[in-house]
Amino acid sequence: MRQDAMPNAPLPAPRSGPVEDIARAYLVTAHGNAEAALHAAIADALADLCEAERRTRRQDRLISRGYVRAALHEAVR
Repeated sequence: MRQDAMPNAPLPAPRSGPVEDIARAYLVTAHGNAEAALHAAIADALADLCEAERRTRRQDRLISRGYVRAALHEAVR
């Protein structure tokens, strides 16, 4: 405990925002098990990251194909 804190001082109000709401939802889903909630949150975040990277690679390929098609179209003219 901090030296200047009063022993019976009320705890600060819990913060409320999107991060806290998500954390609370994971805790509820994990039936209050903080470790399981953390594991689930990390697994979901990694899955989302992999999906975003997959979409980015696909988009890059489509853009590259578009440049090749445009160059071929111009060469035929």
